[in-house]
Amino acid sequence: MQKQFKNGNAYLIIAFIMMGVLFVSSSQTYEQQSTIPLLQKILKNEPFKDILSSVSFSYGGSPVSIKESGYHQFIEFFIRKGAHFFTYFVLGGSFFLGINPRVKHLGISLLFSWLSATGYAALDEFHQMLTGGRSPMFQDVVLDSLGALTACVLITFLFFWSNRPKGKKKRK
Repeated sequence: MQKQFKNGNAYLIIAFIMMGVLFVSSSQTYEQQSTIPLLQKILKNEPFKDILSSVSFSYGGSPVSIKESGYHQFIEFFIRKGAHFFTYFVLGGSFFLGINPRVKHLGISLLFSWLSATGYAALDEFHQMLTGGRSPMFQDVVLDSLGALTACVLITFLFFWSNRPKGKKKRK
């Protein structure tokens, strides 16, 4: 199994599994994915509502605040956007780790992985447009792209850091 990770095959499998999960997810309507009932049970006392009530901003031209959408919808917004970032972080990172042993060039691996994940994010939003009860957003593609880019840059940094020349040892 260690060989599968070393040659990148296992990472490519992870990337394709993530693509499948994303495809199934974007095939579901908002109602099928809603975590509101669960959040209403778990967060019935609405913790930190006073503090969070002061948070207000616009996303995709729509206001996001507790006042506009309610406490649980506000919390769900961050869970959903966090899921966007995290899933594409995993996808971009898996692509990177899967193709780098083949390409053997960090810059090309970073660019190809990031662009592949971004392209998949755009196709995923298009798929959502074909699914009833979904609202595809360009802002989500940007968020997805940032998740993938963050993983690729982090992995590149870790490659450089782990392969840096070690300091010379002092003689005694």
